[in-house]
Amino acid sequence: MLARMTDRTAPATKRRGRRADGPAPDRAALRATALAHLARFGTTRAGLEQVLARMVQRWARGAAEAGHPSDEIESQAATARALVADVVRDMADLGAVDDAAFAGSRARSLTRVGRSRRAVQAHLAARGVGEDVADAVLDDALGTRDGAGYETELAAALVFARKRRVGPFGPAGDHDDDGAFARRLRALEAMARAGFGRAVAEAALDMDPDEAEERIFRMKSI
Repeated sequence: MLARMTDRTAPATKRRGRRADGPAPDRAALRATALAHLARFGTTRAGLEQVLARMVQRWARGAAEAGHPSDEIESQAATARALVADVVRDMADLGAVDDAAFAGSRARSLTRVGRSRRAVQAHLAARGVGEDVADAVLDDALGTRDGAGYETELAAALVFARKRRVGPFGPAGDHDDDGAFARRLRALEAMARAGFGRAVAEAALDMDPDEAEERIFRMKSI
């Protein structure tokens, strides 16, 4: 039994050893990893840089565990890290990674599930989308704040309210019982934490159920 377990683990150990004993990722290896990642996931230039940087870090850890000299590891890792920016730039030149396209797609999808414009901005910033790019994309994808953007924000707030079963989506007669005020206050607080302004939140909570459903339908149909 012990012999069989040893036989099963030996190939994996050997494979790990080959990775650690090999050189740091070169341009071809980084490019292959970038293409494989982009084939499965949408991301930004910053996001792709993080993926490739982690690849180099994993190699460095494996090399250290295999007993390679630290100065040699750092030298090879530095060379690999310098290649990361070149590979990311290549992917951008090919159109495989596009911050504006990523931001527009993500903004529309997040809005449709009830995320506020402020929450979308925070999400894009966390993914490495620059503020100027994000502002331009949000105006294009969701509308300007003082124009169509208000209608989009209101529809997103209605989606949020429907998920919470409040406002036009609350139980029948919800406005009439003694706890209605407290429930409304809790709903407003939740919407504020989600990034919706007071005026939008109140408009969503006060809307007729049929109109609310129609606004959500229109927003999701665009």
